[in-house]
Amino acid sequence: MYKFDSRVIIVTGAGQGIGQGVARRFARAGGTVIVADINAETGQKTADSLAKLGGNGVYMPYDLFDENGGDTLVEATMSQFGRVDVLVNNAYPTGMTPVGPIESKSLDSYQTTMQAGFFSVVNIMNAAFPHMKVRQYGRIINMCSLNGVNAHKYTSEYNSCKEAVRAFSRTAAVEWMQYGITTNIICPGAMSEAAKKFMEQEPEMMTDMLSQNPSGRMGDPEHDIGGATMLLASQDAQYINGNTLFVDGGSHINGVNWSPAKSTK
Repeated sequence: MYKFDSRVIIVTGAGQGIGQGVARRFARAGGTVIVADINAETGQKTADSLAKLGGNGVYMPYDLFDENGGDTLVEATMSQFGRVDVLVNNAYPTGMTPVGPIESKSLDSYQTTMQAGFFSVVNIMNAAFPHMKVRQYGRIINMCSLNGVNAHKYTSEYNSCKEAVRAFSRTAAVEWMQYGITTNIICPGAMSEAAKKFMEQEPEMMTDMLSQNPSGRMGDPEHDIGGATMLLASQDAQYINGNTLFVDGGSHINGVNWSPAKSTK
C-alpha cells in the first residue's frame, strides 16, 4: 500500500463515478483529497465519507465552463493547505456530447466540448504548475479515452478533445519533467456514471463490448482505476512520464466494436 498521508491531491469530478473511486483510493492511503465538483451535494457527500477511510476530504466547487475555474480551485487549495502534490483531471459532463455523424455536428458543439474537456485542463494545469515547480515535485494524471485513441465513430467532439488532452499532456511531460513534475494519461474502462447511462441506452452493444474484453467486465472505479492512478502518483513512478496507461482489462489490444445508434438527440 502506498502512503499519501503528507500529500494534497486534487481530483476533479470526484462527486461520483471514476473521480469518486480515485478519491476513495487516495483517502485509504491517508491522503488529503480535494473533492472538486460542480455538484455541491454529491461533492460534499463524497468529501464527508473520506474520513471514514483514513484520509481527509474537502469539497471545493469546480466548474469546467468557468474559464478561470482551475485558477480559483488551485488558489483555494493553496490558501488552505499550502501545497498541491497531485492533480487528477477527471471531470467531464456526463452525457454532454450528442451521438451522431460528423456532418450533423455544429461548431458550437465542438467549442463547448473543447472548453469542458480541454481548455479547462489547460487552465488548471497552468494554475498548479508554478506551485509544483517551486517544490520541484508534482504528479499530474489526466483521464482520456479509447474513443479518441481508436477514433470511435459518432463521438467526434469527445474524441477530439480527449486526444487534445493527450497531446498537451505529453508536451507538458517533456517541458516540466526538469522540475520534478511528471504528467501521464489514463484511458480507463470502468463502470462510471457515463458507462451506466450508455448501458441503458445501448444494452446489446455494451454486452457485445464486454464479450470482446479479455477480462469480461468493466473496471471498478476505486480498485482498478484508483489503483492505477495511485501508482502514477507515487514515488515509484518518478521515471514514468508522458505515458498513456490503458486500464481497461485489455480491450484496447484488439479494440471493441463501437457502433452506437446515430441519434443526435
